[in-house]
Amino acid sequence: MLPRHRLKAIQILLVEDSKSDAVLIAETLNESKFLNELNIVRDGVEATDYLYKRGKYIDATRPDLILLDLNLPKKNGRELLAEIKADENLKTIPVVVLTTSSDETDILKSYKLHVNCYLVKPVDLEQFVEVVRSIEYFWLAIVELPPYEDT
Repeated sequence: MLPRHRLKAIQILLVEDSKSDAVLIAETLNESKFLNELNIVRDGVEATDYLYKRGKYIDATRPDLILLDLNLPKKNGRELLAEIKADENLKTIPVVVLTTSSDETDILKSYKLHVNCYLVKPVDLEQFVEVVRSIEYFWLAIVELPPYEDT
């Protein structure tokens, strides 16, 4: 049986300050056979505005999945992850850390903050695309994403 969310576009929020990584992720997801809508923000403050529908994001769509870089300007990914997982209305949104850091401290801290998955960005272009495709397949095709309940 297919997950019920496959009948509608999955809303993905990409929090990524690297333009080249964001373009590569967007292009890979655009080629997807799974229906998705990608929204990109460049730093932790912009992500917070998006999630809380402030400023230019007043009409933002609640993401079904967040792809989060840790090393962000203004508010880093660790701070943003802590904020998301502490908020009753946001904590059920799955967060996948996709970062260059393979530091064990970053990995452990992310899991202590209840990240759903921690992936290190490969340097090799083909491997990077494969990682994005694996995220896409797992989270968009296999996983049953939580429904949104406004508490």
